[in-house]
Amino acid sequence: MLVWVIIIMLTLLLLGYPMKVPLLGGALFIFVFYFPNLNKIILAQQTINGVKPISLVAVPMFIFAADIITCGQSANKLLDFIRSLIGHIRGGFAITTCASCTAFGAISGSTQATVCAVGGALRPKLLESGYSSPFANALIINASDLAFLIPPSIGMIIYGVASKTSVGELFIAGIGPGVMIFLLFSLFCYVHAVITGIPTAPRSSWKDRLRFGRRALFTFAYPVIVVGGIYAGFFSPTEAAAVSVLYAVILEVVIYKSISLKTIPSIALSTGVVTGVVFILIGAGMAFSWAIAYAKIPALVLPQVLGTDPGTVRILLTISLAYFIGCMFVDPIVVVMILTPVFTPVVNQAGIDPVLVGTIVTLQCAIGSATPPFGCDIFTAIAVFRRPYFEVIRATPPFIVILVLSSLALIWFPDIALFLRDLAFNK
Repeated sequence: MLVWVIIIMLTLLLLGYPMKVPLLGGALFIFVFYFPNLNKIILAQQTINGVKPISLVAVPMFIFAADIITCGQSANKLLDFIRSLIGHIRGGFAITTCASCTAFGAISGSTQATVCAVGGALRPKLLESGYSSPFANALIINASDLAFLIPPSIGMIIYGVASKTSVGELFIAGIGPGVMIFLLFSLFCYVHAVITGIPTAPRSSWKDRLRFGRRALFTFAYPVIVVGGIYAGFFSPTEAAAVSVLYAVILEVVIYKSISLKTIPSIALSTGVVTGVVFILIGAGMAFSWAIAYAKIPALVLPQVLGTDPGTVRILLTISLAYFIGCMFVDPIVVVMILTPVFTPVVNQAGIDPVLVGTIVTLQCAIGSATPPFGCDIFTAIAVFRRPYFEVIRATPPFIVILVLSSLALIWFPDIALFLRDLAFNK
């Protein structure tokens, strides 16, 4: 059965169908040929059930807030301030890019939005500073992975829904790994600049830093309101998403006056299109996941992979590899919706903290999104930067190595993720 399902799905993908068609096609094949007496309406019910959880309401609102801020001036003000602080040190523009991706990730929650907003603004500056085009491309798409870890993370919301794990705890747990990867990327950028002889930029005066800081002050308040509000118990992650939209409108329409109220409907329409695609994938992924679970495919495959009595490290390594490979080929949302119900019973049975697993899974999704052959951030960069495929991926290996090493560190030292979570939620 499994072989035929894989063949059918790969054939549909190679024929150019969007991902929802292979997912629903694979599920329908299982129903028709292996369970012909099963009522086919169950497939539609499972698809609808996939988008019913109330936590998913946060997804379109965070996307909407990110779209508003991307269309406005917040990103540019943020970049100016960060560049004034660290642009003068060796590798400063590259480190500025890493810091900007980290900060913008705390606003958008989306790797692709970060590639567009930060990459579009900073890539020309990187080239002017002496960095090669392949290095600039690789830096941007990999540093954008931090948007998947730094809250609010859309990937964490999807995982929380699929595994019934607290989204608020996942948000807090993502901060530690996100900061660690930022520091490692910054160190690599510094070493690269020293080896290649990248010149330093002039040091900004404290007067300029204060001026840029005042301009970006309201932008920095965005993650403080969202994460701080969740941490303090003022609102849930779903309510935080609604607050983020309100604050984005106030920030761009009232304070910065970068967009008008008349443009909000067109931004909302764009958000609606993206949300529709995301929710269709979530529904199709849930239907396929239910079909393979009903066919007991995971029960046949997992013992062969994990063995009879797997330890914690082996389980986490297997989960990491499965999500990493999956996200190299298809959208992370699809991978999360398919694999999470498969591995969740194993995680629960082994007594592993689901928040740790969620953080590791989110990191693997981020890595896969920037890894050849089909990482989604690669194709976003190709579209935004208008550069050929092989130029975009040429300099990615060092960054991928850093991310993989970070994953291993997270497995062996789980407190990297769990320390802040335990502190925030009194665990």
